[in-house]
Amino acid sequence: MDALGVYVLTFNCARNFVDVDAFANHFFDALPASGAGSSAPDLIFLSLQEIAPIAYSFLGGSYLLPYFDAFRRVVQKASAQKWGQHYVNFLSDNTGMTGLMLFARDDTLGKIAWRDTAHVGLGVQEMGNKGAVGARLGYVVEGYPSKTVDLTFVAAHLAPMEDSYEQRNMDWKSIVERLVFTHDSNRPAERSSMDENTSLLEDAASAHAEGSRRDLFAPNAYLFLAGDLNYRTSNIGPSTQEIEQFPRRNVDLDNPSHYSHLLKNDQLVREMNYGRTFHSLSEAPIDFPPTYKYSDAAREAVRLGLNTDNHEWKWSNHRWPSWCDRVLFLDKPSAGETGKVKPLAYNALPLFAQSDHRPVALVASVPLLPSDTSSNAENIRAVAPFSIDPSWKSKRDMARRKELVVGAVAEGNGLLFASLLGIIGAWFILRSMLEV
Repeated sequence: MDALGVYVLTFNCARNFVDVDAFANHFFDALPASGAGSSAPDLIFLSLQEIAPIAYSFLGGSYLLPYFDAFRRVVQKASAQKWGQHYVNFLSDNTGMTGLMLFARDDTLGKIAWRDTAHVGLGVQEMGNKGAVGARLGYVVEGYPSKTVDLTFVAAHLAPMEDSYEQRNMDWKSIVERLVFTHDSNRPAERSSMDENTSLLEDAASAHAEGSRRDLFAPNAYLFLAGDLNYRTSNIGPSTQEIEQFPRRNVDLDNPSHYSHLLKNDQLVREMNYGRTFHSLSEAPIDFPPTYKYSDAAREAVRLGLNTDNHEWKWSNHRWPSWCDRVLFLDKPSAGETGKVKPLAYNALPLFAQSDHRPVALVASVPLLPSDTSSNAENIRAVAPFSIDPSWKSKRDMARRKELVVGAVAEGNGLLFASLLGIIGAWFILRSMLEV
């Protein structure tokens, strides 16, 4: 059976420009050295958090172009170095400070028939200092005219701090309720009008427009969700004594300082097991150290070009080392066992000087089975854990207007930013009180 190779990478940029050369040299580190998953993937999905300063992120448009362009150069340089391949960035989008980028290899771009997008803010006043941005696309399957493999990609950034795991669960609920996909009729601009697949693509896009599902849990779509999900390894911050228990490099598995012992306290695994968050999603086994929070000293060592592989991990003392950066996925059960996502590798990239997070990447294989091959109408994914919020659009529109105001003021005078947030918050609180 033919399969689609997907490379998913999530990175908290800490509002800094990425170091193109350094990142490109390690961009594909998660790929297996040989065998399945080692070849150039068909699609690359980047989930980027804190992609730029808040003013640029909220204003969007041309303010974000240099930040997106830096990652375009990363992908082009990395793929050229490794395989001599070229990738086209056919979609870049954001909700505030959370960005999503999708790339297709030259020879696969022409098979993308349609794409939808979705946005939800999760931060202050539902603005995008935290949030999620999604894209859904249809990939035409050869031999099945007008039929597609449907894939959903979501970039997310949830609430921070050790004790906020319940808020993170609520953020997931908000994503399910308000991340609603709307149709983008524009095909990738780079596609030639003489593309031999044009008629098939038009047929597939038409079929999608007639019967598309707008919610996150569309029954015939694979789902990849990646981001700084911010789940920690403790419900409270570390004490002075507990700092001595932080993970250490090059210790035996049975040593209490081996990171695997800390992984047993992971909030995300716990909350998923209790059925309180990320319902029905899966994750490949974690076999890498925590990805957050590395100290300023650790980042300085990287900046100076020291060989950090030979040095002890340096953690910030006020945060528990945690696996904040994750990639989750959802199979398409209507295709049975043959239709399941196959994880091929799941690993963290090195630490870069620009961020206190390490990037995390998943290499996966998706069977090329068209989305409507289900022989049993009842054999579909379980219903979504939460219903679509009927006011999702008005909430997002209101939050977007606030983002533009905050972005404009922050860009004009950063000193006024905190005051503006306070004014906006006080106004909405007063209005809520008057409406009771």
